[in-house]
Amino acid sequence: MPKNSKISVIQKITSQANQTFNNIPSSGNNVDNKVFVEQQMELVSLLSQITAADLNIAPPKKLSASSKQPPSAPVTYMHICETDAFSMGVFLLKPGASIPLHDHPGMNGMLKVLYGKVDIRCYDKLDKAAGAEAEHERQGDAVSRAVLRSSGQFSAQSDPCVLSPAKDNLHEIDAVDGPAAFLDVLAPPYGPDDGRDCHYYKVLQTAGRKEQSEEDEVWLLEIPQPDDFWCGGEPYPGPQVSV
Repeated sequence: MPKNSKISVIQKITSQANQTFNNIPSSGNNVDNKVFVEQQMELVSLLSQITAADLNIAPPKKLSASSKQPPSAPVTYMHICETDAFSMGVFLLKPGASIPLHDHPGMNGMLKVLYGKVDIRCYDKLDKAAGAEAEHERQGDAVSRAVLRSSGQFSAQSDPCVLSPAKDNLHEIDAVDGPAAFLDVLAPPYGPDDGRDCHYYKVLQTAGRKEQSEEDEVWLLEIPQPDDFWCGGEPYPGPQVSV
């Protein structure tokens, strides 16, 4: 690389992600691993600096009411890179689009909004309860106790949303008031052959309550991928990265 060439923000993030996620202890106890925590904080700091312009992306232009477009995926993905340690790309959500509640088995993750606004609700599974869970299992349903751990709205001015194998691991994401895009880092990547397949869930209302508050316990029913959600792909237009 020429001496005067400027290293892109996304390349700095890629290099730091490599350093961070190659230091994950095999025990999975990340909180007590000082090196990992320090590296993760540095990665969060770099993610906080990234903008849509750094990746050569921008909100889509509004189409006129008379223009006709073929049906397209509510969510698309721009692949940036993937290694054995992590994957990175950009999700783009159309107005009103949602990424349904899903999990990240044994994975760390970071999400940084680039444009627009999203609502994110994060859940954690709890220890199994013998009663209701066993009853659902007899009926053929895959049900888990969980708690709504956090809920909030994120924009390009917000800090990254961070998840770990033990905290905020399940989440659902809704675009608010228009289109939205976010940079997504997962470590390690999804890998069905390694026990890291993506599962989708539905929140079962309890005791007639329609609204949930943080730390409220709920039941999660595992479901197939919803019919109204699918993810398309489109080219990544930003700076290329070296991993």
